[in-house]
Amino acid sequence: MDTIREPLLVLDKSLRVVAASRSFYRTFGLEPHEVEHRPVYDLGGGQWNIPELRVLLETILPQQTVMEAYEVEREFSGIGRRSMLLNGRTVFDAGGARPLILLAIEDVTERRAVERKLAELAEEKETLLMEVPHRVSNSLQIIASILSLKAQTVQSEEIRQHLQDAHRRVLSVATVQRQLQISKNLERIEMGPYLSRLCEALAASMIAEGRPVTLEVKAQDGTVSSNEAVSIGLIVTELAINALKHAFVDGRAGGMIAVGYEASPSGWRLAVSDDGVGLPDKVSPGLGTSIVEALARQLEARVEISGTSHGTTVSITHGTIAAGLPAAA
Repeated sequence: MDTIREPLLVLDKSLRVVAASRSFYRTFGLEPHEVEHRPVYDLGGGQWNIPELRVLLETILPQQTVMEAYEVEREFSGIGRRSMLLNGRTVFDAGGARPLILLAIEDVTERRAVERKLAELAEEKETLLMEVPHRVSNSLQIIASILSLKAQTVQSEEIRQHLQDAHRRVLSVATVQRQLQISKNLERIEMGPYLSRLCEALAASMIAEGRPVTLEVKAQDGTVSSNEAVSIGLIVTELAINALKHAFVDGRAGGMIAVGYEASPSGWRLAVSDDGVGLPDKVSPGLGTSIVEALARQLEARVEISGTSHGTTVSITHGTIAAGLPAAA
């Protein structure tokens, strides 16, 4: 008994204490004459008269003979409020004539305090993770507004164009960020709703009122990680910006930009197409193309560009997929 590190009581069938370990006396500040041969419920002036302990000793143990990790929380004189795990077992001597109950008591107060602290920290972290994207999105909106205002005041047309491009790209990042916030499960993003919300926001912010250009989405079911969703959203935004900027410049009244997404077990394909003027005979890669290619590399995807006099299609393919996406034309 004295070698056991955790408090231990040995009870007879009448629930009187036959023996107690030295760690029991040390933990609860009791002396042997206050414990031995006394009913367990009378120990410490009745502080062991615990309803959960009665259930364990009088109901559970007689039926099961073994009970493990039965947790109780109680105020104990001298040591304060403690959380205890009770482990009980009924044992018999060789003849089975004298059943005894071994009651081990494990103090888990400090462990529970640490667990509660960790739970609080996890909750604070979750709150922070939910708050940070909101603050980032607001900050990006402010930066975009500053760039837009600055573009209106500069004299150089070239600088104005650069500021407007920067404004659109900052605004696109803010839009992607905002659409990710709407998704309840940030681990896996449903592509259909995500792309639909994103394109609605892009159309509202980037297509001037009265300009007859539509932005449509045709997306199959499928999910990607939140990191992939960010890159895909930025690609869609960049390609939509490029189409609005370059596809409808021949005096035509309007057109359509189509965003398509399809997925299979072996991969997925994203395509953004327009029914604009198509690719010029000679074109040098611009910043937008470089951004799309860099994002595609992050996704381990390949970029394919095709164009005719009736429009342009840019496809981003990850893995292998056989089906074809419809073009805007």
